[in-house]
Amino acid sequence: MPNGRGRVTLQIIADHLSVSTATVSLALRGSPLVAEATRLRVQQIAREMGYSYNRSAASLRTDRTNILGVGFHDITNPYFAELLAAIEETATAHGRSILLGTYAESLERQDRVLSTLKEYRPDGMIICAAGGSTPEAFDHLIAAGVPLVQLSREIIGLDLDFVGSDDRQGTVLAVEHLIALGHRRIAFLSESQSISTGRNRYAGYCGTLARHDMPLDPAIVYSAYGTRENGLKGIQAVLDVDDPPTAAVCFNDLTAFGAMMGLRHRGLEAGVDFSLIGCDDVQEAAQWYPALTTIKNFQAEMGHKSAEFLIKRIAEPDAPTRRLLLTPELVLRATTAPPRR
Repeated sequence: MPNGRGRVTLQIIADHLSVSTATVSLALRGSPLVAEATRLRVQQIAREMGYSYNRSAASLRTDRTNILGVGFHDITNPYFAELLAAIEETATAHGRSILLGTYAESLERQDRVLSTLKEYRPDGMIICAAGGSTPEAFDHLIAAGVPLVQLSREIIGLDLDFVGSDDRQGTVLAVEHLIALGHRRIAFLSESQSISTGRNRYAGYCGTLARHDMPLDPAIVYSAYGTRENGLKGIQAVLDVDDPPTAAVCFNDLTAFGAMMGLRHRGLEAGVDFSLIGCDDVQEAAQWYPALTTIKNFQAEMGHKSAEFLIKRIAEPDAPTRRLLLTPELVLRATTAPPRR
């Protein structure tokens, strides 16, 4: 067996096992055309000899890298971590790997990250855009022929496949629940017009108040991106108005977690002194005390579907554009109750 420092090739492995290079190549790719015993033996010897798959050479031969690029603005939010896990699971099941780039909410960083991902020649990309993105930000990817799928956030004016949740309907469910409990002063925490999810969720809030002839009071709408810190700041701000709310709908679960901490800073408890509803139903939502009432957006299914959409788009680049909106559900736990006053 070779013990030098030269690169181990398919030919070296084939010579060692007295088989053809085609057999070695098929075996290393797990092809069913090779008998299982031979396949396992080839894979074992390749590992022992230190063989490393030459992805660049393979991509030149096949015009495919089997890499799916993923561009996210945030992975510290468990919502996006859950999306990413689902994407990776589906990609792996289809023999693909993922290459991740993140850019916070920075348009400049997004442009740099997406350009870098493009240099790795992914077969396609799934994108959740930074706040304030315009269609022009993705022109260079489209011009390069990179298949794209938008996930969760949608850029109006881009004729691309999209997978997301019906965000407007999710907030309608939340506000209707609070109104049914008797709340008439309902705040909205982490409102943002720079992202489609923010616009749609806020539109659901405004529309539901209007249908019930309840006024929209800007004093109890806190504008910011959906983070724990902004949830804490937001709840403090709306509690300080002259006529404070008795409940709040939060843009996402992270905002709600921050708001729950903010309530405790005031000696108040969610579900007893004040009602809170989150959005997303991340795994952590059920583990808080009290457990968070929230809107379930089915992000695992969103992640799986976005990867499936991309794989189909790669195979059928001229197919009609597809758009999937998943229907959200209200998950009742322990952070909502009738108002105390």
